[in-house]
Amino acid sequence: MMSSETIRRATTSLNADDLADARSALAQGRLLVVPTDTVYGIGCDAANPDAVAAVLAAKGRGRQMPPPVLVASIDAIDSLCVDVPDYARALARAFWPGGLTLILRARPDLGWDLGETGGTIGVRMPDQGALLDLLADVGPMAVTSANLTGQPPATTVDQAISSFGDAVSLYLDAGPTVGSTASSIVDCAHGAPRVLRMGTISLADLSEAAGVAIETPGEGRA
Repeated sequence: MMSSETIRRATTSLNADDLADARSALAQGRLLVVPTDTVYGIGCDAANPDAVAAVLAAKGRGRQMPPPVLVASIDAIDSLCVDVPDYARALARAFWPGGLTLILRARPDLGWDLGETGGTIGVRMPDQGALLDLLADVGPMAVTSANLTGQPPATTVDQAISSFGDAVSLYLDAGPTVGSTASSIVDCAHGAPRVLRMGTISLADLSEAAGVAIETPGEGRA
């Protein structure tokens, strides 16, 4: 059951009222469930450390697994990151918006507490119109898959509600997600690029776009 303070909003695009409700919830440090181009995500204002901690707690996840940050444009890379390799920019140009998360060096002056990041930040620009509208309005959000740790990712809002109930203030329901596979994750912060998780994009396509060989788990580093 959802409480009277929890809103389920059916939408494929966001009107002014939708944006106002989402903006208000985020400003108060509350959690949202949002549709993405892969699976549904649970998220919050990326700059609010208490809200980020609430996202991790809702999932049953510790600080050693920080959430990635979703952004509205490729230009956000330079506002969040430093020392961005050319191959990382090439990957972003090729696959954003889309199912690719890049691990990059975070700006030292960013001041966000996303967890135990080791000075890095995961960044993705999703290919989902309503979510991009929201991100353009409110700024970067810390968003991770809307499921309890160890459970399958939610591909419908009903699945997310069954996991989180009234721990989430606003559920944006855009129907079943088109994909059911999470994003590919490539570490671009430690020299040669390395796949941390295979997802919607093949290794061959990643390597071709990067213009350099991409390591897979178990390769290259002891």
